[in-house]
Amino acid sequence: MRIPKHIGIIPDGNRRWALEQGMKKEDGYDNGISPGMDLYYICKDMGIEEMTFYGFTADNTKRPTTQREAFSEACIKAVERLSKEDAELLVLGKTSSAMFPERLKPYTTRSRFGEGGMKINFLINYSWEWDLGLQDGAIGPQLKTSDVSRIDLVIRWGGRRRLSGFLPVQSVYSDMYIVDDYWPDFRPQHIYDAVEWYSRQDVTLGG
Repeated sequence: MRIPKHIGIIPDGNRRWALEQGMKKEDGYDNGISPGMDLYYICKDMGIEEMTFYGFTADNTKRPTTQREAFSEACIKAVERLSKEDAELLVLGKTSSAMFPERLKPYTTRSRFGEGGMKINFLINYSWEWDLGLQDGAIGPQLKTSDVSRIDLVIRWGGRRRLSGFLPVQSVYSDMYIVDDYWPDFRPQHIYDAVEWYSRQDVTLGG
């Protein structure tokens, strides 16, 4: 089976999941941390070299304060838990904004933890306009996420069929796999099915 070198993860559906469980919307985010760790271990065993998680976008920060605080805290917990594993962590996003968690600023330079190995990128307070350096309609001189490689496979949970601004340059030739289940309902079979599906795609990169 052909294994993708780099997969992008869009862990959507936390709020919808929470409502179906009779919870408040903001209660869904904390339930997305354990699935992320499970996914990390599976991908590490599969030999995937790089993963990028969509934490939250600059647009997400327009949500009510209780939700914003909840998803920010969930992202902090996820990054700090992964810093205890074998990984090379990098957090990317607009650090100049007050919406960027102060506790994640030490991770904005790629750091090696444990024995290193898999590259893990977290997009925190991310926007594609910031990434491309858009200034009054002009494109800036350098991609902010230039340390992130081209993505082979993007997997989105929650049933939505869109990229939502996820790394537009690195995803330009990505295959996209949709999981209809919400992210907190993650099951290992989701990733196995996605990679098996990817291995059957004809990857030509336009050639």
